[in-house]
Amino acid sequence: MLSEFVKTADWKNEKHVPVIECPEQVAAGDCALIKISVGKEVAHPNTTNHHIAWIALHYVPEGAKTSIEITRCEFSAHAESAAGADTGPAKTCSQVTICAMLAKSGTLYATAYCNIHGLWASEKNITVA
Repeated sequence: MLSEFVKTADWKNEKHVPVIECPEQVAAGDCALIKISVGKEVAHPNTTNHHIAWIALHYVPEGAKTSIEITRCEFSAHAESAAGADTGPAKTCSQVTICAMLAKSGTLYATAYCNIHGLWASEKNITVA
């Protein structure tokens, strides 16, 4: 199973763990601002050879049997250039902010993929009142 290869850890000590920042409680139908970042406390290098390729956010409403993919963001610029690795004029940061309207309480699941260290995940409960 893929779950055997998904890593988790305390994001305050591990640079690969996606961090979910959002309100603990939101009103049904209101737009909830949700930020997912990698490297919040311990910076991830984001170089040509070592970078976060994408972040995805899933939501599982209470009692649901499947997840709903809220967003997937791919990071394409890692300072590549014809002149060589890490010499390019653009580099993305491993962070995405979205708004989502939720109708039910549930759990948010963030995953992030490092091109060297694989798949990392975290989760956060959100209450909809």
